[in-house]
Amino acid sequence: MDWLITVVQSGLASLASYLAAHVLLCLVPAFFIAGGLSALVPQQSIIRYLGPDAPKWMSYSAAAGAGSLLAVCSCTIQPLFAGIYKKGAGLGPAITFLFFAPAANILALSYTGVALGADFAIARILLALSFGIGIGMIMAVLFRTSEVARLADSQTFAGGEGVSRKVLLFLGTLVALLIAGTLKLDFLKAVVFSTALSWPGAAGVQQLLDSWVPVNAATGAEGLSLQGALLIALLAVIGATAWQGLGKVDAGFNRLTPIALGLVVATLAFAAMGVQVTADGISLTVTGRTLAVIVTSLALLPQARRFDAWDVQQWLWETWRFVKMIFPLLVVGVFLVGVIRVFIQPEWIQAVAGTNTLLANMAGVVFGVFMYFPTLVEVPIAKMFLSLGMHPGPLIAYLMADPELSLQSILITSAIIGKLKAWTYVGLVALFSTLAGLTYGAWVDGTSALLLGVAVAAFILLLSSALHVIETRRKA
Repeated sequence: MDWLITVVQSGLASLASYLAAHVLLCLVPAFFIAGGLSALVPQQSIIRYLGPDAPKWMSYSAAAGAGSLLAVCSCTIQPLFAGIYKKGAGLGPAITFLFFAPAANILALSYTGVALGADFAIARILLALSFGIGIGMIMAVLFRTSEVARLADSQTFAGGEGVSRKVLLFLGTLVALLIAGTLKLDFLKAVVFSTALSWPGAAGVQQLLDSWVPVNAATGAEGLSLQGALLIALLAVIGATAWQGLGKVDAGFNRLTPIALGLVVATLAFAAMGVQVTADGISLTVTGRTLAVIVTSLALLPQARRFDAWDVQQWLWETWRFVKMIFPLLVVGVFLVGVIRVFIQPEWIQAVAGTNTLLANMAGVVFGVFMYFPTLVEVPIAKMFLSLGMHPGPLIAYLMADPELSLQSILITSAIIGKLKAWTYVGLVALFSTLAGLTYGAWVDGTSALLLGVAVAAFILLLSSALHVIETRRKA
């Protein structure tokens, strides 16, 4: 019974920590962006830049460029990936976007450089760029027939109009909201003012939360703060009001619609505040991030009024549809990750991954999947294991796999593109991450950079030739 309680507690602790610390400022704006892409962006605009018939230099460059701007994890990127895929993006560019955003966004790269060194940051961006485009192209070739069938109807009915300025401004404001809540810039962290609220029982409540959800740096358990508990409660209230307020909005606005949206804005603002429990009560801090989140959220209101009511209704309804499709899988996946953490100890991975062997790099990939950490958390964890003796090769394999693959993201990807495509993508990411670790580890161990360059070039040439042969035979 004690063992069962430990397992369940670990799963609930993983879920509570994730919901409190990572869903709001990352995932909530991402859902609204995905809804906007689906409802407001003409299908032909997506097809023009990311479609299967767009020039490859344009589509894959656009996918990688868009991904580099978003500081998101493998779960937060899913609604955005679903949005562009549903609107007619080719499978290859969409997969590149799905891969590149978590692995090599600006924030992840800068954080990697500061924490682990420039060598790791440079290796991460070069490997992510080449592998992201490579995996996308492989997926496009392997599933070309099914993709042609998927896009046949959508391209038949696609209009020729482009994206209007008001749509671009609206989506840009949503992206600014996402960036304001995630980037770690000095002006966003600057304190505007702070105040103290007297609450003698606050310390006792925090101690109770610490006993329920303890902090454990070795397993990545972040604990649950008082602010986090309040945010989870607010999420539950948002879900209760949005079920009718957003879920039925396609039939017309109702009294719960403004309540749900108002709660979302208030919750995001509260999530962007600094809340610390003190001996006397609670310390509240308003930072530049708080103001940026409030300003960008409120800026959406006058912009939304410029749209037809039907367009706004469709935007909100599409947003809720993505929430219903993705969020339950996210909850289940995060809970299972917490359960699995009980059985897989970090010490085992360290024992296997101390040298640059095939097994060690595969262990790094497996560790990244089953010991999934939210975006950027993989960097301090990697730093910890580097100090404990993990070889840089397996460490790169982990850094490549962790942002891309997790149980919850695999489940969500399967729901979006189908099981066969999803597991093919998983296999390719695992393969390329292992090769990345072996290559980087060999360079660290003193293998000639020229020799490694020739080997990598030969591999790319072989892969390109194989893809060309497959593509030629299919066209014949």
